[in-house]
This record gives sequence, C-alpha cells and structure tokens, in this order.
Amino acid sequence: MATVVLSLTSDESYWTSIRRASQILREGGLVAFPTETVYGVAASAEIGTAVVRLRSVKGRGEQVPLTVHIGRRSEAALFVNALPMFGKRLIERLWPGPLTLIVGVSDPGKTAIAQGKDEGFVNRVFYDGTVGIRCPDCAPALEMLGQASCVVVASSANRTGQPPPTTANEVARNLGDEVDLILDGGPARYAQPSTIVRVHENRINLVRLGVLDERTIRRLLVTHVLLVCTGNTCRSPMAERLLKSMLAERLGCSVADIEDRGYHIRSAGTAASDGAPATPEAIEVMRERNIDISSHRSASLTQEAIRQAQMILVMTESHLERVGSLVRGAEERCRLVGGEINIEDPIGGSTDVYRNCRDQIALGLEARVAEILA
Repeated sequence: MATVVLSLTSDESYWTSIRRASQILREGGLVAFPTETVYGVAASAEIGTAVVRLRSVKGRGEQVPLTVHIGRRSEAALFVNALPMFGKRLIERLWPGPLTLIVGVSDPGKTAIAQGKDEGFVNRVFYDGTVGIRCPDCAPALEMLGQASCVVVASSANRTGQPPPTTANEVARNLGDEVDLILDGGPARYAQPSTIVRVHENRINLVRLGVLDERTIRRLLVTHVLLVCTGNTCRSPMAERLLKSMLAERLGCSVADIEDRGYHIRSAGTAASDGAPATPEAIEVMRERNIDISSHRSASLTQEAIRQAQMILVMTESHLERVGSLVRGAEERCRLVGGEINIEDPIGGSTDVYRNCRDQIALGLEARVAEILA
C-alpha cells in the first residue's frame, strides 16, 4: 500500500491532516513529519512493535537511542527526576527550538512518565540512564504531538548513514512506502539538524553541533544580572558584591567561581563617569562585612548592558525610568532592590548613612536571590 502524503499548506486540510497523523501514532503506525530543522519519523513509545518498526526503517539497532519529542516544554519534567540548572536555563531560552537535550536520569522507573508503565516502555524511552528530549519550533509538529496523547519517540526520516531529509519529497525517496503517512509542511526552515547538548548541573557537553553553535549555547547558559544606581560609586558597587557573596553562599562555591556556575553580575550608573573608585565610606562599611570593594571602578550604563541582562535591579524609580528610556521594554526586566521602596543615594552622608544604605540593599537582595536562582 502506497504511503499517504498529506499537505499542510491548505487551511481546509490542515487540521484533518494533523488529526490523522495523531491517530496513526496512537494506533502504532509511523508518521514522517516536518520540523524547523529536518523531517523526522515518529512512533508511539507506548507500543513496542511501533518502535521496533521505526528502528527497522532507520536501520538502527537498540544500542542507539531515540529522542522523545514533546509538544510543550513543560512536559520535559515528566521524564527526569530533577532537571539540572543548566537544563532549565536552556529550556526556558531555547524551547521550542532546534535543541535536543540529553539529561541524566538516576532512576527512570521513578519518573512521572514511567508510573503505571511496564519495563519495556522504560527501555524504549530511556537509554543507559539518560533521556533525549526535543521540543521542535514547528506548529504542525507541536500540534501533532499535542493531539497524539501518547509518548512519541522520533529520529530523522532517513536511513542511518544517509543525509537527513529537508522536504517531504526527500522523505518519500528515502523511506518509500515504509511509513504510513508523510505530513508535507514544505521545506524545513533551517535545513540542518538540531544541536545536541548533554546537560549536567553546572556543565554541558556538546554532542553534536547543528543549527545552534557552541558560542550561542554557552552565551545562553549565563544569567546576567545588572545593578543600577546613579554614579556607580556606592549603592550599586555595594549591591554587586553583596549579591555575589549571597549567590556564592547559596551555590556552595567561592565568589570567583560564580561565573563558572552561570551567573554574571555587574553594576553601572545612569550618570557615571567611567573609572571612578568606590567612595571611601562605601569601602569602609563593606569592610565591616569582610568584603573589599576598593578595586571597583565605575562604569556608565549602556544599551548593550541593558539588552544583555535578564534581570535589572535598580535603586529608585528614576533609575527604572532611565533604563526604559535607553532600551524600550527593558522596564519589564527591572526590579527595585528595595521591593516597594526607593533606596536613596548616601553620597555626602555619614558612615552611619552608608551603613543604613548597605543594610537596606542587603535586605532587598536577600529577597531577590531565590528569584535569580530559580
């Protein structure tokens, strides 16, 4: 029987085609489908014969894992006991998208997805204490996966050793009548495979480069926090070092190792001149907390620094307004360090004024640390 090819370019047939593909998966058939990278071929992991057939079509033995495909990024939590910090960060910033994550799973049988399933299902989804997961950035793929109501595993729609197909016609030439349905969504947007990353708690290994290069992946692993005051000689330098110390304590590392853990903390001033030292009073009150900011040098607030930051902590409402005037929409990433109060400039004040300012900043930052680490 010839493989059915259904076009997704017609509004009239789109949902009929999606529903048909989902039904075939539930019934144990094979469906070739478009993604933003290349075309894939999918089977239900809940039906052993479907996965055996998928491996046969691919020419792939059981020692080579298949990748779970999900319709919503939140579903990743069903397949792991605990998502590593870097895994969470990549999911938030890149899914849906051309990234496959390999995550270690200490006890696959205790994952949420394995409850009520037999050992065969667990062996089809997990491999050697890991699971590979992908959430494609392609509407037909996401909708098919969402409607399938089963766990779907997939691979590129080619025989092992052949180049992955980027059009439905290439799928038909590669696999002929060995799949039950081909969804034709037109040419794949990127026409190259997803990047595969193995994630650990505080490190990654790039398994395969694809659409995303290593520089992009590593840049997206870093959480940038920007602290803003006016002159960048007292409030924000104190806040920068206090926050670094708090993060180091929570992470169980030294302040010097924070960046290796994926956190970049910096400060700047809305009216700062570059290169000015911290005020003597700020240096003094920070030494009372065994923190040395004598090497600090001021930096002016730039559009680049604002755009790079995932979180911007400001001292007053006027700083928030200045950030928004430099980069439209950046206010959404701003938080007042003091919560609902402004932390006023201690410049020209006594040591006691600086000490009170330091303590206000510390109290406000304590409430922000959990948000930064989330």
